[in-house]
Amino acid sequence: MKIKTLLLFSALTSAVSIQSQDKNKTAMNPFFETYTTPYQVPPFDLIKIEHFKPAILEGIKKQEAEINAIVSNKEKATFDNTVLSMENSGKLLSKVSTVFYNLNSANTNEEIQAIAKELAPKLSAHNDNIYLNDALFKRVKTVWDNQKNFNLNKEQAKILENLYKNFIRSGANLSEENKKRLREINSEMAVATLKYGQNILAETNAYELVIADKNDLAGLPNELIETAAADAKSRKKEGKWVFTLSNSSVMPFLQYSSNRKLRSEIWNAYQMRANNNNDKDNKELAIKIANLRGEKARLLGYATHADYVLEKSMAKNPETAIKLLNDLWVPALNMANKEAADIKVMMEKDGIKDEVQPYDWRYYTEKIRKERFNLDEQEMKPYFSLEKTREGVFTVCKNLYGLEFKQLNNVPKYHADVTVWEVTEANGRHVGILYMDFHPRASKRGGAWMTSYRSQKMENGKRIAPVVSIVCNFTKPTENAPALLTFDEVSTFFHEFGHALHGLLSNVTYESLAGTSVPRDFVELPSQIMENWASEPEVMRMYAKHYKTGEVIPDALIEKMQKAGTFDQGFITTEYLAASLLDMAYHTQKSAITIDAETFEKTAMNKINLPATIISRYRSTYFNHIFAGGYSAGYYSYIWSGVLDTDAFEVFKINGLFNSDYAKSFRTNVLEKGGTEDPMELYKSFRGAAPSVEPLLRKRGLDQVK
Repeated sequence: MKIKTLLLFSALTSAVSIQSQDKNKTAMNPFFETYTTPYQVPPFDLIKIEHFKPAILEGIKKQEAEINAIVSNKEKATFDNTVLSMENSGKLLSKVSTVFYNLNSANTNEEIQAIAKELAPKLSAHNDNIYLNDALFKRVKTVWDNQKNFNLNKEQAKILENLYKNFIRSGANLSEENKKRLREINSEMAVATLKYGQNILAETNAYELVIADKNDLAGLPNELIETAAADAKSRKKEGKWVFTLSNSSVMPFLQYSSNRKLRSEIWNAYQMRANNNNDKDNKELAIKIANLRGEKARLLGYATHADYVLEKSMAKNPETAIKLLNDLWVPALNMANKEAADIKVMMEKDGIKDEVQPYDWRYYTEKIRKERFNLDEQEMKPYFSLEKTREGVFTVCKNLYGLEFKQLNNVPKYHADVTVWEVTEANGRHVGILYMDFHPRASKRGGAWMTSYRSQKMENGKRIAPVVSIVCNFTKPTENAPALLTFDEVSTFFHEFGHALHGLLSNVTYESLAGTSVPRDFVELPSQIMENWASEPEVMRMYAKHYKTGEVIPDALIEKMQKAGTFDQGFITTEYLAASLLDMAYHTQKSAITIDAETFEKTAMNKINLPATIISRYRSTYFNHIFAGGYSAGYYSYIWSGVLDTDAFEVFKINGLFNSDYAKSFRTNVLEKGGTEDPMELYKSFRGAAPSVEPLLRKRGLDQVK
């Protein structure tokens, strides 16, 4: 996702959700009851912080009993009494965990984080108690070895395969001594990854650039200044302006501020997050996590953590993934070097003789874009209000898949900023519930992501509809204007909505195969293909309307955007590839890393000749994706899926953006299938052939770069 994880905060700001209550008062724990809310969504208005820990502990206890019942069953192991029973176990634990960990990302506080830290080793031990249970594995292996006798359908065969391999990959075949060490590793990693993410949020929230002199605002757009003034007021610094390390604040500051000294100051704070030799420093944690992962992989018989992870991916092994990255690296770097030379020329025009610095890139790129294409992003933003962009996303989904969206005002939500929507088919049939949470706050981690509160499944022949959420950190509205998005934010909206569709349109039998339960390098296909519609002129005219006048975006402006489509792609691709290769460097080590994180990162970046003008998109101390998220040895997946999405979108470019036959094929072969089949086979069922890299090179303007 654009990823786009968990942090240290002040108290929750929601007026309707999670509040502590007097511990002397007793109340029913809503997690122990059947939800009676509309569509059985979580009752956020009733859930309190003190409900989480007892519900999670009870969930662990209940699943332990369910597992014990499977193990003690005197009947011979079958698919139903072993595999299906495991599939259906842990419902209470899942019910409370989805709410708890989603709030820990989107609306957390110190109490929630303390609970997460306390429970991390307990949950790790619980998982180990399941997958290192010899008697349980024996039953699963019996079903695996005799699967031909059970007449399994495709989905049943898949969950059996997944379960059996999960046991193997979780250490079921290890010696008792190695199982003991594996438990220790898992427990240490659970705490370390949680702490890593919390440190990033704490560092992000701790910094503020306070400007008192209005002259230091030179170059900044009015809405950014207004937002900074509002932030200052909320921090009791009225009459000043506050800029933060939230992307919606720091990135436009770097893009527009003509004050090079201040750009340098906020940039250095951004790129030194969790690297300040204080109690929130992540240098040791990054090495610790990488080493623990490597040790675990070797215990399990893999050469490296990357080999362990990629066994279940489309790439299959790190060599294949690294080859793709390296094949793109040279043309991307060559283009980036040309872009840096252009920036150097413009800096010299401004009388700056220094070398190009990372904090110069966005500022001068914007100036060059304006000069070369007569395109100013501030000229574009009035046409991309959040409301109209949302309508555009809905229109694309209606035209492709016949979906309708209705806002709900009678459904509990976890924060006042959140909106809730019912999604239906054209005939009115209920598809699912969608939460959308758009703006930054101290209780929310950075980035953008999609998640689920309830995954789709079948129960007694009835489809249990999913409840999904997209969470972003878009530019806030001001007193004088609604939330106006950059086109990058527009693309992010479409991107995360693609993930949401993957969850909403899931149509499988078993929950463990639903929606986004697919390999990491396939999960980004539904999201990234959606981005393509955002920039199509035909689609843009549907939603890009001036927030004041209602005027449709002029064709001349669209044309300028199209001409600038490959502009700055050298920089964008290079910083991304650098991060992907840094990820691989950490996770392809065949022995423990014995140097510090700064030295390790510097060595890895020197190896690929990353120029000083560009840094890795994420540095070692704030690379949430790989050290606190689910993308370890998998950050490459965005570019892998980029090959898939550009190849897939060509079908629509050739046959019509809303071609009903291909839309139906993409829905039935990709969006509805979840993890029921091999992803390459799903792709080929839609496309008719394996993907080609050429469309991606053309899209990024890298096909002509030598």
